[in-house]
Amino acid sequence: MCQLDINIPEEVLYDTKMSRDEAKNYIKRLVALDFYTTNGVSIGYCAQIADMSEEDFIKYLGEHKISIFNYSNQSDFITELNNA
Repeated sequence: MCQLDINIPEEVLYDTKMSRDEAKNYIKRLVALDFYTTNGVSIGYCAQIADMSEEDFIKYLGEHKISIFNYSNQSDFITELNNA
């Protein structure tokens, strides 16, 4: 596992009323969300980055209106639905 550090001015934490732990969790989740949506990183890896279970990360995606289902056309979706 790779560890990265960032600096956030104390004033930002004060303005957002976040504790250090809340800010840390917020950043981890945003990074994981971006890796998933922009770079196609798997749900499993993104859940690890966000320090969440896969189930919780999927729920987090849903809260941000991001679907885990990616179908290029309607017929692919119907085929998958019929196979479920």
